[in-house]
Amino acid sequence: MNIIVFDGVCNFCNRVVQIIIRYDTSCHIQFSAQQSGVGIQLLQEYTIQESNSSVVFITKGMVYYQSDAVIEIAKLLTGWPSIFKYSIIVPRFLRNGIYKLIAANRYRLFGKQAACMVPREEDKRRFLN
Repeated sequence: MNIIVFDGVCNFCNRVVQIIIRYDTSCHIQFSAQQSGVGIQLLQEYTIQESNSSVVFITKGMVYYQSDAVIEIAKLLTGWPSIFKYSIIVPRFLRNGIYKLIAANRYRLFGKQAACMVPREEDKRRFLN
């Protein structure tokens, strides 16, 4: 099972989830907002501490954070988003530095919602509540 645990109130994060849905043509990835019951349970089950500032990708019992999560997710996508898998050639400290800069400013740059996004009817089966 491949699960992305994301910040459900972050506009940037929600937009990225929509892009992933579009380019995950085989529907390999499921989603859970950090704020949902399942999201909280996953964070506790995998003893995840840094979820507030990072996307979390859980696959095959492994947990990936920050740019490593982006790379692993990109490996499952088609189209232009799959190019992010090649960022593996950039040293981790640089990738994560850029990731942390965006994460720290995401609300200021892209805004925040009062509540988690509601998925479209055709995508609801991919969201764990």
